[in-house]
Amino acid sequence: MTRPVAPLRVLIVEDEALLAMDLEAMVEDAGHLVVAEAASLAEVVALDVSLDPAIAFVDFQLAKGSSGLDAARFIARRWPEAVIVFVTANPLKVPHDFAGAHGIIAKPFSRTGLLSAMNYIAEGVIDPPPVSRQPTSFVASQACALAWAPTEAR
Repeated sequence: MTRPVAPLRVLIVEDEALLAMDLEAMVEDAGHLVVAEAASLAEVVALDVSLDPAIAFVDFQLAKGSSGLDAARFIARRWPEAVIVFVTANPLKVPHDFAGAHGIIAKPFSRTGLLSAMNYIAEGVIDPPPVSRQPTSFVASQACALAWAPTEAR
């Protein structure tokens, strides 16, 4: 498997337009590239397969009554190497197994919190395991935490 290099390609799946714009600005401030935004599962399905995001930030509740769980499952099938992170105000609604996602960033989040999480996730995508400590703004799934644990902790 070829590891992605910076700038990472990021997909934002968020139905609140202002929050999507804020996320886009923060991702770009972190030095990465937003390749697409979608507000619903239908919009994710309509995206070109060639987008090939390295990271997908996915809200849990989306427009048109669609679910972030369904969007995350679709993203995992279409772009199996993508790291999927739920960005949600309802982290307790995320299933115990994270539905295959790599982690959660809880809303509301601060700019510093998101940028710290973004840096940690980027380190894990580009050259695992991350060299930074896992920030409190990012809750890793059990599978991700094991895969990204420092070598001596495995």
